[in-house]
Amino acid sequence: MLTRFFAAGCLIAGAALASGAMAPGAAALEAGIAAQQAAPAARQLGTIKAIKGTTITLTTDDGSNIDVPVQQTTKIIRVEPGAKDLKGATALPLKDLQVGDRILVRGQPSPDGKTFTPTGIIAMKHENLEATRAHQREEWQKHGIGGLVGAVDAAAGTATISVGVGPTATNVIVHASKDTAVRRYAPDSVKFDDAKPSSLGSIQPGDQLRARGTRSADGKDFNADEIVTGSFRNIAGTISSIDGAAGTVSVADLITKQPVTVKISNESQVKKLPPEIAQRIAARLKGAAGGAPGTAGRAPGGSASGAPPPQAAGGSAPGGGGSGGAGGPGGGRPGGAADLQQFIARLPDVQLTDLNEGDAVMIVSTEGKASGEVTAITLLAGIEPLLTTSLRGAQAVMLSPWALGGGEVSGADANP
Repeated sequence: MLTRFFAAGCLIAGAALASGAMAPGAAALEAGIAAQQAAPAARQLGTIKAIKGTTITLTTDDGSNIDVPVQQTTKIIRVEPGAKDLKGATALPLKDLQVGDRILVRGQPSPDGKTFTPTGIIAMKHENLEATRAHQREEWQKHGIGGLVGAVDAAAGTATISVGVGPTATNVIVHASKDTAVRRYAPDSVKFDDAKPSSLGSIQPGDQLRARGTRSADGKDFNADEIVTGSFRNIAGTISSIDGAAGTVSVADLITKQPVTVKISNESQVKKLPPEIAQRIAARLKGAAGGAPGTAGRAPGGSASGAPPPQAAGGSAPGGGGSGGAGGPGGGRPGGAADLQQFIARLPDVQLTDLNEGDAVMIVSTEGKASGEVTAITLLAGIEPLLTTSLRGAQAVMLSPWALGGGEVSGADANP
């Protein structure tokens, strides 16, 4: 249970355990929680939306709101980000809980599901989570690398990735040990929190891979402490309809010739290129297609339905690496993919109401549900000039999910 709690609390797998002596009274609290864990009880996990008197309004991770009326007998304890057990837990008064704190509540729901009576609450303070996120972002920026998977040898514990775009692309062998934490994005979520524990054997050629660790002096090998992988879609086409109430747009995909329903979530980034910038980028891509020096090339193996290619932050995919830009060392150069990705990430967000039927868009999305609906990681409008040049090159250069945060973690809940 705690593992799930900490993963959903934006904690990276493999983080160090919290340390320190047990505070007075914590032993009794720990025993109480342990008893609750052994007894049949429901649980709710989420973020505190409001506190009124002794009632907490909790926004759960599925987006619903429930009331949690705290009783005098309810045990509340605090743990630090990174903890995997309750040994370092301390008692926390209800008055010290705040909006934005993450809590795991154990207890019993009401018949209508609108109220959840708690017997125990485990809390992580939002300021500690933000500090942890900031540190994790810095670690992934300084010690991260990312690229398109070309080959996997699970027996040898290696995955070969292509880092960079076009003529600057190089192959790097990522080495995983038994201690390497491997996670994989859910097919219908852009949140890093929803990434599940996985294995090297689950990685397929064409996936995107991001790793944190140490690169060799010659740049050919990378020893990974943590690996995150996922399969994403590139979609380019024109908007055929917009449903503001449902938060969706229907796009006529230019490559598959099929309509695609794209969900715009709170973590999705919706951007629009100014016309003069779109013309400038189109000219650059046209030069790249002709082999002009100093311009970005085609997507390595770029496919509209495969991985092109977190923030979330939105909130969701890992941000671009430290040295070398979006692809890690050697992955970017002045005027290349990383610069364009960072420029797009800095564009102001627009709303669905700013889009119109017939607008040309490029979308990086999740792999999608069986129903065919996908969730947008980034939707970029104003790209009409680009559709007359190198479509695949434009997708690869501008919309890599690994750089949606402009070098940072994108999405409110995203790590790394």
